[in-house]
Amino acid sequence: MDATVIETHPAMPYHREAGSGPGVVCIHCNASSSSQWRPLMDRLAPRHRVLAPDTHGAGRGPAWPGDRMLVLHDEVALLEPLFARAGEPFALVGHSYGGAVALLAALRQPRRVHALVLYEPTLFALVDAASPSPNAADGIRQTVALASAALARDDKGAAAEVFIDYWMGEGAWFSKPEAQRNAIESAVVNVQGWGNALFGDSTPLAAFRALKMPVLLMQGSETTAAARAVATLLAQALPRVELLTLHGLGHMGPVTHPAVVDEAIDSFLRRHPAP
Repeated sequence: MDATVIETHPAMPYHREAGSGPGVVCIHCNASSSSQWRPLMDRLAPRHRVLAPDTHGAGRGPAWPGDRMLVLHDEVALLEPLFARAGEPFALVGHSYGGAVALLAALRQPRRVHALVLYEPTLFALVDAASPSPNAADGIRQTVALASAALARDDKGAAAEVFIDYWMGEGAWFSKPEAQRNAIESAVVNVQGWGNALFGDSTPLAAFRALKMPVLLMQGSETTAAARAVATLLAQALPRVELLTLHGLGHMGPVTHPAVVDEAIDSFLRRHPAP
């Protein structure tokens, strides 16, 4: 089943939509778009209404604000009309940056979200709050600085290379098809903004203890120290969390191994259906 791209009122964020049934909203990672969720949408559409938006600066999402620094709550506000479209209650799925957005969305109105699925949410501010630098987040902190320096030299390719290779391993950037590299180069201009949003969020870890819905927290066994540190902290705070480590996968597991990740998501949603 192919997901249908829905054109809606300007107040509604651009998104893909498929299926019918209880709502599931899927939020993508940085340097990606709603298209990353196509396999999951096809899998869930027979039982769910699945909606996957483009966030700020991604795909056909709105541009980042030019007059101020974007924060994660701006992403939550952007998606609010989509949450309403999903019906209540709905499930939230988020990967990386999308996982951080999903966490804050669930925290904002927890009664609307009956289940939460997170693949390595990158809320790096939690790591700094637990232990100031030097800490496990220094690798991504340095990566953002190096990518930002490349952008200052007007070298998008170098910025994209350092960012992608950090998350996927040395040489990953040059192994990607040219069309994909072009799309990532267009997105990576926001790398400093991504870093500011993820390191600058002020939500304390203790706040997530208020989330009473079941949570599937996934991580790859081959992920980075920064992503693992965030997952470790959240696993200690979330009251109803299931921590699942997927052998052989890295941070980009939902993209590189969608069948494995999507099976875990499908199984979790079957075990925790909407009331």
